[in-house]
Amino acid sequence: MRFFSDLNHFMMLGARAHAKWELQMSNNILRSRPRKIILCLLLIPIILGGIAIAGDPAGSLPDVLGGKKAYSPAFYTPAIFIVSILVGIAAGLITGCIGAGGGFIIAPALMSVGVKGILAVGTDLFHIFAKAIMGSILHKKLGNICVPLAITFLIGAIGGATAGGLLNRYLYELNPVLSDAFITTIYVFMLGFLGFYALADYIKTKRGLDSQETQGPVEVEGEAIPPMGKKIQAINIPPMVKFDEGITPGGRKVSWVFLVLSGALVGMAAGVMGVGGGFLTFPIFVYGLGVSSMTTVGTDIFQIIFTAGYASLTQYAIYGFIFYTLAMGMLLGSLFGIQIGSLVTKVVPGITIRGFYAMAVLSGFVNRAFALPEKLRSMEMINWSPTTTYVLEQIGIYAFFIVIGIFCFWVFKAFFTNISVLKGEVPAS
Repeated sequence: MRFFSDLNHFMMLGARAHAKWELQMSNNILRSRPRKIILCLLLIPIILGGIAIAGDPAGSLPDVLGGKKAYSPAFYTPAIFIVSILVGIAAGLITGCIGAGGGFIIAPALMSVGVKGILAVGTDLFHIFAKAIMGSILHKKLGNICVPLAITFLIGAIGGATAGGLLNRYLYELNPVLSDAFITTIYVFMLGFLGFYALADYIKTKRGLDSQETQGPVEVEGEAIPPMGKKIQAINIPPMVKFDEGITPGGRKVSWVFLVLSGALVGMAAGVMGVGGGFLTFPIFVYGLGVSSMTTVGTDIFQIIFTAGYASLTQYAIYGFIFYTLAMGMLLGSLFGIQIGSLVTKVVPGITIRGFYAMAVLSGFVNRAFALPEKLRSMEMINWSPTTTYVLEQIGIYAFFIVIGIFCFWVFKAFFTNISVLKGEVPAS
């Protein structure tokens, strides 16, 4: 039990590190006039293209998004663009307000409105990459990165992302429903794992039994090495990669084999799920390899940029599995959502935010779990009636969007109610 508790705790730390990075990228874009101009130029062809075909009576969108011909167009209707902005806003609000990556809701949200799983994954990856490119490739706070550690890790990450992309494309060509079922199953386990831990943590904190944010072997960042990390570092398979010289006298060493394997796992998760993979980097590095938290943050941000860029371009974009209208809409929405969300944290109790995070993640879990029976029935793996699986799927969709909608309404209400406090006109009570 202690292992799973530590693992989930480190996954939360990874999600929070990714959220801080997203906020930094958003600030870089919105506070730079040249970058805002570039953003507007990128949006012009999408908007014009959508207007040009808005009156198309063919109604081929369901075939493009939901059938086996799900090779994406560069643009589509203004309605789809607006929906993508709303999805981006919701993800941005979660990221900024909760301080944990909101990307977990993007793929479930897109799949719930009919977008094939592989298209949702590729689009989400490209959205992350576009934000990283516009926000600047290497942020000034990457000073904690250990270059040999990062490069060795990226060797595995590139290989893992390639394998993830190949697997997704193979399953999709074999059977689009099988592809959706596979991606849905991955999300069920991941969101369930994170969601129930977050809920338990919220209940525990609410009862006053856990007043500290940290637990386990990370009480002193960068100093204590967890037991598993000590065992891994004791295995001498040359060449050994040295790191944390500025934190521990003489530094620490780990075999390149474990770094490559770790990178492969993170890259595989990014390639299959369409996320940055940072939620896995933290538990693997800190708990498994004994890397300090400071070095882990730098390496995490570094790998997100290159892993998302490589996977989105080479595994999805060139095969037509990126819906650029959705990607740019989500980018635009998340830029503003994350700003509002980060401001709300100044006027809302942290315990409330943690409760909303647990509910948001669990709503994504319910959404994907209730969608799975219909996909299994379509592949004739279960004998449930079409009515039963349809009703379950609709319950999951409505529950998901209702919870996310309530969260967004609550954040905007908190923002506008306390706008005078946020402006500094009235001192906070």
